[in-house]
Amino acid sequence: MLPFLKGVNKMKKINLSIIAFISSLLLILAVNTKRVSADDNSIMTLGVSLTPNQKKGTINTLNRANNGENCKIVTISGKDLVKYLNPTGANFNNNSGVWSSALIQRQGNGNGINVHILPYNGHNNITTITTNQYKNAAITAGISDANIYVTSAIPIDGSGALAGVYAAYAKNGIHLNQEQINAAQQEINTLSNITQQNKDKKGYSDAQLNNAIAGAKAEMAKKGNNLSDNDIRIILNNQLNINHLNNILTSQQKEQIIHLLIEIKKSGALNSKNFQQQASKLAAQIQSKAKDIFNKLNTQQNRNFIQQIIDAIVNFFKSLFKFTIMLDKIK
Repeated sequence: MLPFLKGVNKMKKINLSIIAFISSLLLILAVNTKRVSADDNSIMTLGVSLTPNQKKGTINTLNRANNGENCKIVTISGKDLVKYLNPTGANFNNNSGVWSSALIQRQGNGNGINVHILPYNGHNNITTITTNQYKNAAITAGISDANIYVTSAIPIDGSGALAGVYAAYAKNGIHLNQEQINAAQQEINTLSNITQQNKDKKGYSDAQLNNAIAGAKAEMAKKGNNLSDNDIRIILNNQLNINHLNNILTSQQKEQIIHLLIEIKKSGALNSKNFQQQASKLAAQIQSKAKDIFNKLNTQQNRNFIQQIIDAIVNFFKSLFKFTIMLDKIK
């Protein structure tokens, strides 16, 4: 073989070796990047009071929602409850028990807040707080575009479950505004109490209440921080009318909600660009998942009285217009 051909073949071998090495390196980097991405986007919180068996069962329950992917795990203790919940009037201490656990999957922009309460060994142990209440509170706290799965190994009311979510965000480098967290916890307490007080009342549902709150928050966000307390009152009354709750809720319950919405405004939640979008998306989501309730509310029999009057006036003029055209044809 000619000397220069030997040199060419040698260079080919070297180039192939370099290409193979670079390809292997890129493959390793791709795999590692994927793993880091999954870990960054999924965080599991486990209550410190779980027994070894409860911990195993909780991880299995939450892992099913995470499709078995690796995720970062953080332990939530009484200290977290003290930090995030005591400012709203709770009375936890550093040794308080924590059993509720959660999985947080951060999503892309526009996905909204989705909350799922997962049964533990076939039992729903979150006894009081509803998924819609969690969703509304999460938005107020400043959480956006996330799937949140909540479970508990023992029966609890669930009012402190989001403390683990707040702590998980902080431990992952995302610090939420404490004033918004305070307003969010007040929201959970207020809405859950109102639902408990009205749970057997005809014409009431938790979906209607949370839809009204989400709608009110979206309207408030449109107006911005310049809206007055009276503006908030008008917005709420409009949303209660839309959701047919004005004649269901007591004056005291309405005042509690107005006070809540004022606190949400004071917390700085309205400053977030995502707040209006997240609240509007939640309202649409609630209506979609409770179509049977909202379809009934939109029947002719249940339509708002003022709207019925407006419809009657419009229909009158439509009929009058048709009658005038008919007379012209006769002439």
